[in-house]
Amino acid sequence: MKTILFDLGNVIAFFDHRRGLARLTPFSPLTVEEMYTSVYAGEIEDRIERGQVTPATYLRDVHKLWQLRCDVDFLAHVIGDVFWANQETCELATRLSDRYRLLIASNTNAVHARRFLKQFAGVFKHFHHLVLSYEVGVRKPETDFYHTCLRYANAKPSECVFIDDLEANVVGARNFGFHAIAYQPNDDLTGQLAALGVVL
Repeated sequence: MKTILFDLGNVIAFFDHRRGLARLTPFSPLTVEEMYTSVYAGEIEDRIERGQVTPATYLRDVHKLWQLRCDVDFLAHVIGDVFWANQETCELATRLSDRYRLLIASNTNAVHARRFLKQFAGVFKHFHHLVLSYEVGVRKPETDFYHTCLRYANAKPSECVFIDDLEANVVGARNFGFHAIAYQPNDDLTGQLAALGVVL
């Protein structure tokens, strides 16, 4: 193995949209679940994660949709402030960085990136490249996303390990030719990597 690709959300960092939405309920007539369903389960989130709309347009549309009485700057802060480090994988990436090429491979958007790029700068310095869907214009599990990852991997698909928490993304990676691990916390990730020949 030459290259290891880590998902960001719920692999390198845990996240919870509802944690941010709870902070918005004093400013909206909608419930947390109503806000969640109207954005994170639909077209709006898909478009921002593909980079098809600007952060300003996205925030304006969400602000209107959620009928918010707070300002847009507060909205941007709250919906970006939903991440916290997964110590297991952050420490593992640090250990692996001396031997392997490391990539982040994430479906995400520019509003979140404004926050997490600073929040996890100490971790990201161990990665050679960040493949972020809003920058490359395509999302997992679409084949073009894995093609984009391969361009930065400097390795053959058979020399790469793709780690993601979502089964659909893991299946897509395997179909592309990557080795892939469905990540769950405390599920012996190091052992799974070792079984693929990764030296820890």
